[in-house]
Amino acid sequence: MHDPHVRVRGAKTHNLKGVDVDIPRDALVVFTGVSGSGKSSLAFGTLYAEAQRRYFESVAPYARRLIHQVGAPKVEEVSGLPPAVALEQRRSAPTSRSSVGTVTTLSNSLRMLFSRAGTYPEGAGRLDSDAFSPNTPAGACPECHGLGRVHTVTEDSLVPDPSLSVRDGAIAAWPGAWQGKNLRDILDTLGHDIDRPWRELPRADRDWILFTDEQPVVTVHPVREAERIQRPYKGTYMSARRYVLHTFADSKSAALRARAERHLVSADCPACAGRRLRPEALAVTFAGRDIAGLAALPLAALAETLRPAREGDGVAAALARDLIARIEVLTELGLGYLSTDRPTPTLSAGELQRLRLATQLRSGLFGVVYVLDEPSAGLHPADSAALLTVLDRLKAAGNSLFVVEHHMDVVRRADWIVDVGPRAGEHGGQVLYSGPVEGLADVPGSATRRFVFPEAAPAPARTPREPSGALRLRGVNRHNLRDLDVDFPLGVFTAVTGVSGSGKSTLVGQALAGTVAAHLDGTEPVGGPAGRADGLEAVSRLVRVDQKPIGRTPRSNLATYTGLFDAVRKVFAATDEARARGYTAGRFSFNVVAGRCEVCQGEGFVAVELLFLPGTYTPCTACHGARYNPETLEVTHRGATIADVLDMTVDAAAGFLADVPAAVRGLRTLQDVGLGYLRLGQPATELSGGEAQRIKLAAELQRAHRGHTLYVLDEPTTGLHPADTEVLLRQLHGLVDAGHSVVVVEHDMAVVAGADHVVDLGPGGGAEGGRIVAAGTPGQVARAAGSATARYLAAALASRAA
Repeated sequence: MHDPHVRVRGAKTHNLKGVDVDIPRDALVVFTGVSGSGKSSLAFGTLYAEAQRRYFESVAPYARRLIHQVGAPKVEEVSGLPPAVALEQRRSAPTSRSSVGTVTTLSNSLRMLFSRAGTYPEGAGRLDSDAFSPNTPAGACPECHGLGRVHTVTEDSLVPDPSLSVRDGAIAAWPGAWQGKNLRDILDTLGHDIDRPWRELPRADRDWILFTDEQPVVTVHPVREAERIQRPYKGTYMSARRYVLHTFADSKSAALRARAERHLVSADCPACAGRRLRPEALAVTFAGRDIAGLAALPLAALAETLRPAREGDGVAAALARDLIARIEVLTELGLGYLSTDRPTPTLSAGELQRLRLATQLRSGLFGVVYVLDEPSAGLHPADSAALLTVLDRLKAAGNSLFVVEHHMDVVRRADWIVDVGPRAGEHGGQVLYSGPVEGLADVPGSATRRFVFPEAAPAPARTPREPSGALRLRGVNRHNLRDLDVDFPLGVFTAVTGVSGSGKSTLVGQALAGTVAAHLDGTEPVGGPAGRADGLEAVSRLVRVDQKPIGRTPRSNLATYTGLFDAVRKVFAATDEARARGYTAGRFSFNVVAGRCEVCQGEGFVAVELLFLPGTYTPCTACHGARYNPETLEVTHRGATIADVLDMTVDAAAGFLADVPAAVRGLRTLQDVGLGYLRLGQPATELSGGEAQRIKLAAELQRAHRGHTLYVLDEPTTGLHPADTEVLLRQLHGLVDAGHSVVVVEHDMAVVAGADHVVDLGPGGGAEGGRIVAAGTPGQVARAAGSATARYLAAALASRAA
């Protein structure tokens, strides 16, 4: 008989403890549990990995080498599993050449439309579709290589203070120390007045000093200094422009490149006016616009422009109908404000995943399992309804949906729930419940239960704090923010809300944080002035906490990032055995030749390349994963080696290192943000975005606080179970109680309802947003007319008052 279930037996991926579970097919199945409980290990690490492994068994061995494989899961048996497609929250950094059009393949159809049905200038030959792509040699503008922007320098960027003389450092772009003195001495030898204020020098001299491509060689006679013998030498002159461009392009030093970048001015390419293409391609039009003009339109406007062309049977009609149909799915998902030329790096993780989701909806696949990683991430509650509609359509098309999710509205709409826990890390890895949603009410050990059925334990109502002052931004002009005036009260918890694309991250991450950072650094905000700003003197420090990884390699881990490892290594260096052997703290670093295992170079594992199978990692045969050489591991503290300590969880280490003051504070703050289950040596590559964000917050919390600090967080609850959100909020509100200010971009209405002040942007996304719809206490914003947030915030406030 046909078995309608996927049956898992003995799953042991990561922290799963021999899990047995039956999951129905052709249903919306949600995997829930606190962060780190093992739900992703079950959904992605086991089910998706097993589906992919089976698929690859049918692929020709040679072709397997060309495809990235996730590796075989640790599971005894999985039966009834259809082919699977994964849509993960990728946290990689796409290039600036990647765009909305390339992710959705809309650009391909648009280029084909211009190639086959565009209006060409009289006498011009038809161009291939490649000629309309800025990412190919056939289409890219030769001046900017298809990037649309060029980096250049100006007199203002090279000489910020023209009242200074060259000798006093007027040319700020020049290097310091001897190299800068060398260039000044060469100018002096060439006959230029280096003691006269810059602004008084003749224009021709200033232009030559800054911009010449000449490199004259002269004999320099340095001014003799007491106790120093300086002989004449041959010196080669290099203009300030040449030095900055050369350093930015070729220097191996990140610090020197960053310094050079401060003196660069980015501007539209003069050849293509920022449109990225060759003149031949830009001369072709469709509906009266060139391809750059159409690509710059919001998707909703692009569909309207193409609508008249869809009638008929020709190539243009067929391509227009296909484009419009695909754009409608994107618009339905609340992405109609994006343009096809919008660079992918500027998109949030939620926007990226919805773009891929829309692409799958048009693919017409049948009978597959879609494994989704928090599709509601980055979504305003108003946009979540559209997401649920799309998920229902995928299910109605004959597919199964396995969704890892923390958003309770999505959980309540599920056909089936798999709750993993009870806690995180080694305290989780068990399936507490698998069945219809209503059955979760009878599982007392579930951390999810009280949030799915909130009437059981409403959150207490809060009285908003009184601000101690305000940061006032006036005339903000960034992206879709136009002449925006906004006040951020100080000494309180502020939540910035609004539908996706309304301008929240631009306002908080760029305008607010950029202006404060520039004030603290004494520089101008990146990208130009954000308008006027008042109240900046009240802030003495800025801390930005995001979800970017804390490191890109396994060498970066929890202990090294937070500084805990320094304290641990000093403990081992202070033991009698270490002192007798002459071992310093450096000996106990797995990055140092003296202490590390040389077979694996301190990695703890070695990569094994299999010719026709996916490469795999195995524990190092010499150190068995310990990372250190035998001599280093002979030194112990209370019977534990340094490798044993790295393998401890934060909770275990807190007891083991209780008498080490330098470690206690850091371990306690990690516990305070709910990360007691992580191992000290857990590689950065194994951490989720939410875990990375909380590690950064913990690292900040353990520092001594001096002066008023402004904390800026962009969607801090993304990737967090509501129980973890409560832990995080206790820390953030604790910072405010200590006299600091916290500003968060947030979609979780439970968080917004507990804020002191709310700034609601909108009313829509893209060009329809960028305005302040409402600002005030949560109660005031909940009553605001025209706000997409108001009714959801009102419901959250009502549940608090229940």
